[in-house]
Amino acid sequence: MTASLEALDLDPAFALHRGGKLEVRSTIPVRDADDLSLAYTPGVARVCSAIADSPELADEYTWASNVVAVVTDGTAVLGLGDIGPAAAMPVMEGKALLFKEFGGVDSVPICLACTGVDEIVETVARLAPSFGGINLEDISAPRCFEIEERLRELLTIPVFHDDQHGTAIVVLAALRNAARLTGRPLSELRAVVAGAGASGVAVTRILVNAGIGDIAVADSKGLIFEGREGMNPVKDALARDTNRLGLKGSTEQALAGADVFIGLSGATVSEAAIAGMARDSIVFALSNPTPEVHPEVAARYATVVATGRSDFPNQINNVLAFPGVFRGALDVRATTITENMKVAAATALADVVGDAVAADYVIPSPFDARVAPAVIAAVAAQARLDGVARR
Repeated sequence: MTASLEALDLDPAFALHRGGKLEVRSTIPVRDADDLSLAYTPGVARVCSAIADSPELADEYTWASNVVAVVTDGTAVLGLGDIGPAAAMPVMEGKALLFKEFGGVDSVPICLACTGVDEIVETVARLAPSFGGINLEDISAPRCFEIEERLRELLTIPVFHDDQHGTAIVVLAALRNAARLTGRPLSELRAVVAGAGASGVAVTRILVNAGIGDIAVADSKGLIFEGREGMNPVKDALARDTNRLGLKGSTEQALAGADVFIGLSGATVSEAAIAGMARDSIVFALSNPTPEVHPEVAARYATVVATGRSDFPNQINNVLAFPGVFRGALDVRATTITENMKVAAATALADVVGDAVAADYVIPSPFDARVAPAVIAAVAAQARLDGVARR
């Protein structure tokens, strides 16, 4: 076993992960008996008694209101699929690392050994008093929709499924700038989304709410439209709110004359289909590690091309959104994250680019120091406007 571990450590990814990527540190010193008596017994008893009498004091005198639980069941991890809770832990640790590095948010990775909707909801609800927010991660669709909805109804802290809403926020920000660059409002764009999983549904929803002209969504069986048989309730609802033209058939057929393609499916799209899109088209091929169409191929026809990868311009990266969204929500003790707060985050992201917008710069870099402060301020301000802030 030792030799095997040594061999694995030759890979820099394994070497970096050895021992995990996180630790817990104290925020106060314990130098002597006086410090110990305040940090623990008997001093701690006074704080506990005060919280028992006035539970809202826990927000001020414990870490709970400033810590996020990063929760998964390991059923939809990255592009790896259902690999289980133990194998999902490196990703959850990484998520917690990004929370801290990009938003100053402390978080705890929690990998659950259950996959039933009722079990997950009950478990997270029982854990909730220890946290100021819940970030759901890598839970497969369509269960993820019900889990999030039920937890939002049960809890009075923010519940946010990043695979859905983080992606949606960043896509909306990038699309607003791409539309501005090409001289069109969102209301004049016709979009096609490939993929009706967690991210595909959320991206579609936020674009509909933002006023996109028309949008059609395709799953593995083709375009979603009213009356199509065999759809789940999530897709039935999507059919009612999208595809005004009543298009049927494949993604590639729908792309003829379309202004925008957003790929979130892992499927491939032919060069001919991209070539058949409208003038000044916009292509967001976001599947990782292999985009639906190679960015260099898409760039032969599209004015703006974005991917989910860091080795091409315009990376649609959730880290642009979730750390700032949670930091802003926690700072004002928000009870939930509203749709308006998500749109505010997208607007703030788009505004970071500002007048510097260009074909290869419709979304800022995750390392742009302006990103987190802009998102934090926008989310906190919108929470107050929406009446969900407690301070």
